Amino acid sequence: MIALPLAGAAILLLGGRRTDRWGHLLGVAMSLASFVVAVLTFVALLGRDPAQRRLDIALFDFIPAGSLDVKMGLLIDPLSISFALLITGVGTLIHIYSIGYMSHDSDRRRFFSYLNLFVAAMLLLVLADNYVGLYIGWEGVGLASYLLIGFWQFKPSAAVAAKKAFIINRVGDVGLAIGIFTLFATFGTVGFKPIFENVGGASAGVMTAVGLLLLLGAVGKSAQLPLQAWLLDAMEGPTPVSALIHAATMVTAGVYLITRSSPIFEAAPTAQLVVTIVGAATLLFGAIIGCAKDDIKKGLAGSTMSQIGYMFLAAGLGGAVGYVAAIAHLLTHGFFKAGLFLGAGSVMHAMNDEVDMRRYGGLRKIMPITFGTFMLGYLAIIGIPPFAGWFTKDSIIEAAVQKHWILGAAAILGAALTAFYMSRMVFMTFFGEKRWEPDTHPHESPANMTGPMILLAIGSVFGGAFLVLGDRFMTFLAPVIGAPGPEYHGFQPLAPPGIITFVLVLAGIGIAWTMYGKRPVPVVAPRGSFATVAARRDLFGDALNEALFMRPGQWLTRVSVWFDNRGVDGLVNGLAATIGGTSGRLRRVQTGFARSYAMFVFVGAVLVTGALLLVGTL
Repeated sequence: MIALPLAGAAILLLGGRRTDRWGHLLGVAMSLASFVVAVLTFVALLGRDPAQRRLDIALFDFIPAGSLDVKMGLLIDPLSISFALLITGVGTLIHIYSIGYMSHDSDRRRFFSYLNLFVAAMLLLVLADNYVGLYIGWEGVGLASYLLIGFWQFKPSAAVAAKKAFIINRVGDVGLAIGIFTLFATFGTVGFKPIFENVGGASAGVMTAVGLLLLLGAVGKSAQLPLQAWLLDAMEGPTPVSALIHAATMVTAGVYLITRSSPIFEAAPTAQLVVTIVGAATLLFGAIIGCAKDDIKKGLAGSTMSQIGYMFLAAGLGGAVGYVAAIAHLLTHGFFKAGLFLGAGSVMHAMNDEVDMRRYGGLRKIMPITFGTFMLGYLAIIGIPPFAGWFTKDSIIEAAVQKHWILGAAAILGAALTAFYMSRMVFMTFFGEKRWEPDTHPHESPANMTGPMILLAIGSVFGGAFLVLGDRFMTFLAPVIGAPGPEYHGFQPLAPPGIITFVLVLAGIGIAWTMYGKRPVPVVAPRGSFATVAARRDLFGDALNEALFMRPGQWLTRVSVWFDNRGVDGLVNGLAATIGGTSGRLRRVQTGFARSYAMFVFVGAVLVTGALLLVGTL
């Protein structure tokens, strides 16, 4: 699974321009082959008894250094294979879509090499059997995201966005690294199995510290508060990159880390509570931003931030119900969010790369396949039964309500906001009068773009029912995260939280129709209220980071430079100047005249004789 896309990346990068004509085909083939291996592995895993669905594959000794003995290996279990199927399956569809989307790009071969590298790194992240292997994949994903977000580096905005994503992720990665160091110092190993088996022997304080450090890494990679600012700018990359990062790979890594480390968080209730708070706050934060974005991709980016917040909320609730709800929503999100991003890319492809929804309108008749697949993804994400998001999101809402009414209220409010901003997006893009420029001639995308969109739309329709009904996914994951308690009675579609959520979702759709469906949409956005301006500016996330970190960092740098120039260099240069000046003055006594030297010898002899006589008398 890992070696195939990694080999594809190596061939395309090292082969250079000689692989331009067929490089994209190799990239697709390697990703597809990896998916086939994942399916075969999944089938083999299903053939085992549930208690035996764990394959430990030893590869090689990686770091034999005294007490630090890291053996690189892979872990195939229900959790890791679920992620592997998502990564390779949705990743392959995005590869195929990219053939058409990037057909006119002169560097298409390099783009596919980066896609292969991304898939390989993400697979290593989820398949490694220890935290060091996970960290290598973690950093590989960071590198690949930097390359893909900044792929069109001739655009200053793309180059800056790539750098921003890379730097913010490094902040989280430092936390993850320190967490791994702490685990080794505590348990003497970095392997998942020995650490989880001995969590009970560690102090609650150490486990809380480790949990918070792992969470710091997770919020960076998954764009949760307070390290969320990079995600919206990441839209500067080509649209397939947005689908890959936001649906099936990078932003899901934090959810995987928390779920995989569930024994640590179960032993650290404080850290687990912080995970829940971060998720609840971020799902509202992202939804509010999505309500005011006119850029179709940035609107979907805010949506991604919000939906990952739901997953963090569920994972923070803990227990089998919470973890299964988080992963189930992650999997269905992989289908409908990838489909929505590819649909947005299809619209951009037809509209001369225009991203402003105020310059769309009336596209449903011109682009029927794009409209149909986008609508199915839309119905899934807002939670209309029986589409995928209804099953998985309502499972999270139900669990949140049972945990605490504040968490439940946040989850329900987030669902209403999701219905509003996604309906706004649909009405502005596909309904109303056309608002595009006269030289724009929209058209339906080619089959190699619409084909993947159709397959993702099918997953958006049936994925939730397949995972949730009959608790089949909970049973499948039970060997990893445990079985639910006796209080669990399965998915309750007619429970009060679900009914309230559905009513508010309909209200969100109605408000969006009143504001953007019935009324003409102005091509130039009105200024709006302070709340609207704040949402358009990402709730001042960049301004906050600038005020709290960038400006103080600048002043710290300036003070450090001043101290280095005036203090350290001043001391060194002053000492050198003193010695040089003293030497310059002393050498003046070296006249070269014998009479002068004789006089100095005479004076010296007198002084020495006088000193001896003085000492003798004392």
